[in-house]
Order: sequence, then C-alpha cells, then structure tokens
Amino acid sequence: MTALLEARDVTVTFRARGAEKRAVDGVSLSVGGDVPRITAIVGESGSGKTTLTRLLLGFQRPSGGTVTFRGRPLAALSGAERKRFRREVQAIFQDPFDVFNPFYKVDRALLKPLRAFGLASSTADAYAQAEQALTDVGLRPQETLGRYPPQLSGGQRQRVMIARALLLKPKIILADEPVSMVDASLRATILQSLNRLKEEIGISLIYVTHDLTTAYQISDDVVVLYGGRIVEQGDAETVIRRPSHAYTRSLVAAIPPPDPDKPWGEKTAA
Repeated sequence: MTALLEARDVTVTFRARGAEKRAVDGVSLSVGGDVPRITAIVGESGSGKTTLTRLLLGFQRPSGGTVTFRGRPLAALSGAERKRFRREVQAIFQDPFDVFNPFYKVDRALLKPLRAFGLASSTADAYAQAEQALTDVGLRPQETLGRYPPQLSGGQRQRVMIARALLLKPKIILADEPVSMVDASLRATILQSLNRLKEEIGISLIYVTHDLTTAYQISDDVVVLYGGRIVEQGDAETVIRRPSHAYTRSLVAAIPPPDPDKPWGEKTAA
C-alpha cells in the first residue's frame, strides 16, 4: 500500500551571502498506512526537524526530491486534492498562544474549520462536535468555550489545538514540540491525549522533539536527525536502548537518570 504522506530523498538548501547550507539532506520518510503508528523525529536544535516538518505540511518546497500525498506530489495537487490534504494532514505547533487570535474566543478556532470544510450541518451541530472533541482531550467544555485564549493555561490552549485537529478527522497529525512549552505536570496529560488519537481513533502521528525521554514513552518508531540527515531509525526500543550511531548514543547519554548513580536505561534490582 502507498504511504499516505511520503518524503522521497528530499533536500532543502538555503543560500545566504554566497554560502549554502543544507537544512535537510536526502531524507526519505513515510507516514500513514493500514496500521496507525507514532513516529518520533528527534535531534538537537538545527538538526533539520522543523524544516522537515514544514516540507511535510507543504509550507516549504524542497530544493530536491518530492513530497507526495496519496501518491501525488504536493506541487501537483488539484484544488480538491489540496483541500483533502489540508483536512487529512493536521499540525500541532510548539507554542499554542501563537496560533490563537487573542481578540477572539477559543470557540472561533474550533468552529471555523468545521464551517470551512463543511463538516457541520448547523451551529448547534458544530458546537456539539466541539464539545465532544474537548472532552476527548480531557477538557471540560463548560470551562473552555466562551473564554479568550489568555484566560486559559498553556496546557489548556495546547489541548484546544489538539481538539481542533481532531475535529477535522485527520489521518495524520504532525506535532512539533507539542509539550516543550508546558510544565512537567501537564506533559503526561498531553502525551496521553496524543496516544489516544492513535489507539482509539486510528490517527498516525509524527512527534517532533529534542527530548528522547518523551520520544521513548510515546513512539513506536524513532528517526534521529543530525545535520539534516537521518543517521539512525527503527523501532523506539531498539534505537534508544541499543543505539548504533555515535550521535544517538550521545543523546541517550545526555538524558538525566532517575538514579544519579546509575546510567540511563540500566535496570535496577527488584
């Protein structure tokens, strides 16, 4: 079966003052299929994670290679195909506050996509769907709807964005550092919400992060980027427990261990 979303040997080259820099260098990656999976893309700042995310969302054109949706290059999609792409491939960004217009209630961010894609038969139906989506991500609709973004916490705003993506019934969600702007007490809740999207609804996710710990907790597969290239990829257990590349080993070694007297990953006695 053809992958729903696929990058084939993509390269992105930026030019400035006569110099060239390859932010993404010959990356191939496929997402979506019969069995939903969570794929983590990990690497330090400057490794190419965000540029690759922009490629997959169609925000950035590749300098070389191709990004395809349902087997068709993004650049060649018809109007109807592009609308389907915009509905089926959704994004959750790092800073949820940047997504909201603070002068509008959060209701607008939830209802507007439903109207744009013709997914609600009436205003009452749109609100019913919004309330269900908020409930699905662990929010109370009566405490969320009718409020302005500054009246919500960072964790609440991030979960509203997950609910917004969920409303469009996507096949794939790209989550770019979705928990880096919230405190530790909320990270587990948001990660659980993302995992439920895969387990209960069948949505595949790309989880972009610099944090190997959360990548290990949530992901089925891990892709390690370094200097714009994939240096290691495979199932999460193998990549993180038994890394083969020196860069991956350095990332694992940098994880603070729960017990400072034991290296990360070393099993403790029962």
